[in-house]
Amino acid sequence: QVHVVESGGGLVQPGGSLRLSCVASRSTFSIGAMGWYRQAPGQQRDLVAVITSGGTTNIADSVKGRFTISRDNSKRTVYLQMNSLKPENTAVYYCKVVIMSPFMTYWGNGTLVTVSS
Repeated sequence: QVHVVESGGGLVQPGGSLRLSCVASRSTFSIGAMGWYRQAPGQQRDLVAVITSGGTTNIADSVKGRFTISRDNSKRTVYLQMNSLKPENTAVYYCKVVIMSPFMTYWGNGTLVTVSS
């Protein structure tokens, strides 16, 4: 079992910044892509950003230019730097970790980001 734990959420004013972190526990399997998804009340869980083991990134158009995803493979950690936050970015942010060979997906329990003045 791979345990995924997010941190870094909280309350921030519009225009502010937060950095989310997600750590995956050690396992016998190699970690593939890692990503961030978010879910606001009454909405589906949507992709925010994903980064492959090779460093290729995909960022949602709605946050492109404001959010940056990165990873530290030695720490089995993925980060989401969120700048110029807007109230509509308020959501629970979930970390997804993909394990390769065999393919398996693990989710964290989420961290709440609230953007409000």
